[in-house]
Amino acid sequence: MITRNWTGVVKPERSADYLHHLQNDTLKKLSSIKGFLNASILQRVVTDGIEYLVVTYWENMDAIKKFAGETADIAVVPPIAQEMMVRYDPVVRHYEEVLTFSPIISSQF
Repeated sequence: MITRNWTGVVKPERSADYLHHLQNDTLKKLSSIKGFLNASILQRVVTDGIEYLVVTYWENMDAIKKFAGETADIAVVPPIAQEMMVRYDPVVRHYEEVLTFSPIISSQF
C-alpha cells in the first residue's frame, strides 16, 4: 500500500466550502479509480487559516498515476480549490507501508 500525503491551508471563511469540494468532487472522482482504497482528511488551526492534511491510500503507484498522471509527485489542485487556499504544497509525498500495528482490545465484564 502507498499513501499520498498533501497539505494545504484554506482561508478560514472557506473551510466549509473546501470540505464540500472534497466530498462532492475530489473523493467521488477518487472512488471511481481502481486501486484507490480510502482517504483521511485531517485539519488543524494555524495562524493563517485551517491546514488540511489529505492522506489517500492506494494499492500501488499505477493507481495513483491514474489520478495524478505520470508526474505523480505534482499536487493535483484544481482552480476552484486554489481559490480557497492561502497556500498549498505544490508537491506531494508518497510513503510505502512497511508496518501496520493494531492493538488487540479486550475487555473483561
